[in-house]
Amino acid sequence: MTPHYKIAVVGPIPHDTIITHNNETIVKYGCVSHPTIALAKLMEGQGEVIPVSHVHQKDYEAIKALLAPYKAINMEGLSSKHDLGTVIELEFLDQNNRRERQISNMKPISAADVSPFLDADCFVFVPITDFEIELDTLKHIKKHSKAKIIFDAHGPTTYVTDEGKRLRRYWKDKEDWLPYIDVLKMNLEESICSWFDEDYTNEDFYDDNNTTHLDDFADYVLSQGVQYLYVTLDSRGCAIYSKNDDGSMSKSFVKSVPVNHVVDTTGCGDSFAGGLAFGFTVNNDATKAAHYANTLGAMRTQGKGFDVFKSLDETNTIIDKHY
Repeated sequence: MTPHYKIAVVGPIPHDTIITHNNETIVKYGCVSHPTIALAKLMEGQGEVIPVSHVHQKDYEAIKALLAPYKAINMEGLSSKHDLGTVIELEFLDQNNRRERQISNMKPISAADVSPFLDADCFVFVPITDFEIELDTLKHIKKHSKAKIIFDAHGPTTYVTDEGKRLRRYWKDKEDWLPYIDVLKMNLEESICSWFDEDYTNEDFYDDNNTTHLDDFADYVLSQGVQYLYVTLDSRGCAIYSKNDDGSMSKSFVKSVPVNHVVDTTGCGDSFAGGLAFGFTVNNDATKAAHYANTLGAMRTQGKGFDVFKSLDETNTIIDKHY
C-alpha cells in the first residue's frame, strides 16, 4: 500500500511586488505558495500538502485559483474570515540582497488554526515577520501531535517598523522557541541575528565570508532541544549540524545545485524549507533532506512562475546528477 503523507506549510501568502536585480517587475503571491506548489508536484499520488494561512478576502479566490491545478493541495487551511493578509514590496539590490516594505500584516497563526491538521507528518513554518506565528501554536503541536516541526528563522529575525520598513532584529526570545523546534533552518545572516545581540539597523553588519561563529551557535541551538540545524550559505550550499549519540556535535556540508542564470531568488528560502520537509517526511534522512532542499531552492531561481518546480521523477534525476 502506497503511504499517504501529509505536510502542512504554515505562514503568510503575501501579495508580492518584486523588482528583480535585472530591473524586472514581478507581481505574484509568495512565501507559503512556493513550498506548497513545489511539494504538491513532488507528492502527487502519494500525499497532500496543506497550506495554513490567513489572507485578504480580495485575494482569497485568486489564491485558490493559483493552487487549484495541483491535485495534492488541500486548501482547508486557507482562511479569509479575518480579512487580514500580507502585502509586500521587494526591491533587489543585487542577486541576494533586497530592500523590503510591508504594507499589510497577516493575522497570526494560532493553535486553533493548526488543530484540524494535527495528523500531519510534518509542519513546516515559514514566517517572514516576528509576529506571524504564535509560540503557543508550536507548543500545541508538540503536545497533541507526532509531527516533525521545521521552522524558518526568517520570521523571528525580522520586524516591521511603523512605516512598513522591514528590518533585521536580534532573536532575543529564542530560548522560548527552540525546545519546540525539531529542525531549524536559516541563512548565514539570520544566524548572526540569532547569536549576536547587536544593532542591526546598520546593514554593514553582514559579511558572507564570516562563518566563525557557526559551530558555537550550532552547539547552543542543539543544546536547547533542536535536532538539526541547517544554515544556507547562498550559492555554496548548506551546513548541517546535529548531535551524535555520545553528545558530541556532528557537522557536514552539502554543496548546492549549480545554476547558470538566476532570474529571481524570491522564495528560495521557503522552497528550501519545503525540500527539508519532503526529505524528512519521506526519507527520514538529514542529508537526503538537504538534497531536496538545495534542489528546490535552485529550481526557484530559474523563473518568475511556479512552473520551475518539477515532478518527483524529474527532481530525483537532478539530485542523482549532482549528488
